[in-house]
Amino acid sequence: MSVSAVAADRSVCAPLPVLGRDVLVPLVTGGEVDYAALDYAASAPALQRVWDDVAAYAPYYGSVHRGAGYLSQLSTDLFENSRRTIAEFLGCRDEDQVVFTRSTTDSLNLLAAVLPQNTRVFVFETEHHASLLPWEQRPDTAVTYLNAPRTPQQAVDTLEKALAAREPYGPALVCVTGASNVTGELWPVRELAAAAHAHGARIVLDAAQLAPHHPVDIAELDVDWVAFSGHKLYAPFGAGVLAGRADWLQAAEPYLAGGGASRKVSRRTDGGVDVEWHTTAARHEAGSPNVIGAYAIASACQALTEAGFDGLVAREQELIARVREGLAEVPEVKVLSLFGDDAPRVGVLSFVVEGWNSSHFAAALSAEYGIGVRDGLFCAHPLVRTLLGSEPQEPGECGAPEAAPGESSLNAIRVSFGAGTPDEHVERFVRAVKELVADGARWNYRTEDGRCVPDTSA
Repeated sequence: MSVSAVAADRSVCAPLPVLGRDVLVPLVTGGEVDYAALDYAASAPALQRVWDDVAAYAPYYGSVHRGAGYLSQLSTDLFENSRRTIAEFLGCRDEDQVVFTRSTTDSLNLLAAVLPQNTRVFVFETEHHASLLPWEQRPDTAVTYLNAPRTPQQAVDTLEKALAAREPYGPALVCVTGASNVTGELWPVRELAAAAHAHGARIVLDAAQLAPHHPVDIAELDVDWVAFSGHKLYAPFGAGVLAGRADWLQAAEPYLAGGGASRKVSRRTDGGVDVEWHTTAARHEAGSPNVIGAYAIASACQALTEAGFDGLVAREQELIARVREGLAEVPEVKVLSLFGDDAPRVGVLSFVVEGWNSSHFAAALSAEYGIGVRDGLFCAHPLVRTLLGSEPQEPGECGAPEAAPGESSLNAIRVSFGAGTPDEHVERFVRAVKELVADGARWNYRTEDGRCVPDTSA
């Protein structure tokens, strides 16, 4: 059997086939190995199903909404049917809108742009930058940053106390993640939503890390909006979704001004123009829509639904247990956590290794084992700094990030996986960690453009 055939056979263990499952990458020590993609939290591989669906549609690609031709009409139907598929996947209420965006970041910036005047936003410091940063772009919006909780109940209590103390009483929004992109831990979304609504606030769920791993039901969770990205849901082509209540969206000026958002434009006698904007989701979808991106998300939603989340979650929990048990056997490894070892989580874990800079360790995993992980602060700097506050790493080591004066050099390693991950990739990762800690790297490394890379100059 060829190496490629072996790689494909190993991937049979994964519930949903993904692209790249048989890609071979070179090892610095010689030879090749099938690539172990363990960076799903950044961008999950595209599902084979999604790629096939998009390829089948591609010859029929046409303009959306404004074309009289057959392909334009077909593309319009595909685009709007994708919207309905995603609404069903999210358990949207009848009055909810599904707006297509570029990403979770774009979705949350859209929501920030449509907030009523003088809205107060409450957000935990533990959020990804996509849900931490958009709110202060509005000068009339006040933001309250909440300290990192150490238990789910503390998160609820902290939010309740902050909401009860707010003055003046007016529109308020809570932004919270469903699953941490650093620790993978699940947040008490339903309880936080209840606390928000009890105090007259609304809540938006950042489901970027939750939706690929668990069912997300807007009505059941009782959240007002959900935001997520296609590229984390096994769907490439750069599209995202903001789904939920329509009233704030309809009342605000369009996120982008242009064709598609406008229903009627006419000249005034004074030389200006009058604009009548759409009140549907199109109000915030100006320009030619990304029909392939929208269809890719819908295809991924269908694939996950048909595969069944119960089975996907159960298998992922087995993989999480294998990784955690393997890392627990290495005393030098510290897994990062807010809520403790027993907290429920998705397939995302971050850790540090005593005696190693995380960039160096990640580089060795890639170059010597063909394993792709992430190192750094994961666009969640306040959270990672909180978790690593007492864990400075060796300064000046290969790939060590530069630290501000008076600060420690901090970064971590993140491993993440999902429905397309074969058992062998997880097993190889655990074995590689143990070998690197026990025996050290087999190659020399140097810093190049801020990254740790194999030194091939010798």
